[in-house]
Amino acid sequence: MGMDLGGAKGGVKSDINVTPLVDVMLVLLIIMMLVAPMLQQGVSVKLPTATNTVDKPEVQGQTVIAIGRDKQFYLNAKPVTEQDLGRKVAETLENMKEKVVLIKADEEVEYSAVMAAMDQLRQAGVEDIGLITERKKGAEGTGGQ
Repeated sequence: MGMDLGGAKGGVKSDINVTPLVDVMLVLLIIMMLVAPMLQQGVSVKLPTATNTVDKPEVQGQTVIAIGRDKQFYLNAKPVTEQDLGRKVAETLENMKEKVVLIKADEEVEYSAVMAAMDQLRQAGVEDIGLITERKKGAEGTGGQ
């Protein structure tokens, strides 16, 4: 059970020491676990709550319009003016086969700002519009039934 250091018996030990490799990989794993949720954050809004919700899986190429508390519009986390919203969405969805846009508005935003965004989307030719909400605590998602 002794360890051969390559001394008196002659020769250099040629085994690979994987301990430093494992240490580096664990550090990289921890860094990725901490950074990944921050990358998905996007624009910070306090979502309204709803009882009747449906869970939809997040897709990599989703088009999301966020409306901040100050009525500032964001298209995929990039600021955009209300007048340019329809044009920018049309450009974004130009090469996509699924033309679905999700609206994520702060709960304190006036209803008129959400409707203005929906009007811009309709003018851009978007027919499938979804609203992102938080599920109320203790509520079961019945899926609109």
